[in-house]
Amino acid sequence: MKSAEVYNLLEQHKNVRGIGNWKKNNYGNLESFGIGLTQLKVIAKKIGKNHDLAIDLWKEPNYDVKTISILIEEPKKVDILQVELMVNEAKMWMLCHTWVQNLFCKVSFSFDISEEWRMSVVDIKRRVGYAFLYYLARDKKVLDAYFIPILNVIEKEIQQEENFVKDAMNNALFSIGQRSKFLNNRCIEIARNVGKIEVNYGDNSCEAVNVIKHLTSKRMQNKFN
Repeated sequence: MKSAEVYNLLEQHKNVRGIGNWKKNNYGNLESFGIGLTQLKVIAKKIGKNHDLAIDLWKEPNYDVKTISILIEEPKKVDILQVELMVNEAKMWMLCHTWVQNLFCKVSFSFDISEEWRMSVVDIKRRVGYAFLYYLARDKKVLDAYFIPILNVIEKEIQQEENFVKDAMNNALFSIGQRSKFLNNRCIEIARNVGKIEVNYGDNSCEAVNVIKHLTSKRMQNKFN
């Protein structure tokens, strides 16, 4: 399949209401067919994995096309140079979430580069570095001790961070706090110390995760008994 065929396929599934919501939020220079992520995943499965096509599609100034690029990419064929180039085009917050979850987390060097990016002066790199922790926290091969110094940084810097870096830090706090009773207590302590996290997602109903509410819930606490 060629790029033009992907555009035609997306055109067939365009959502007028979704396009209206997209334009209302004015997401930079990206256009959109207004298609939801669930449907985009179905379309991506029809297209199939294709590294060369994914590279071509990522260059396009369209959210849906870039999302398809992420979903059809072959992580084993992605190198550091490609990731370095892609990260600067993943600033739109929904696109960043999709990119981290469906591609960045799956490349072999994600752990090492995420450590480097968490210390970057570039906002989007710090955001990805912390967003990666949300998924890394689920890996039981990683020791709890690894997260302790990271949590100390989050506690110190989260309220002064850039809007979406703050969001990524907050999500990391939520995920790390589900690993063990010790980390659960530490993450709750941090959440109480830093206070409510406010994130601007644009003109929609999205809100930052309430870490205290979720980590202190009966369901969560029962995990550690």
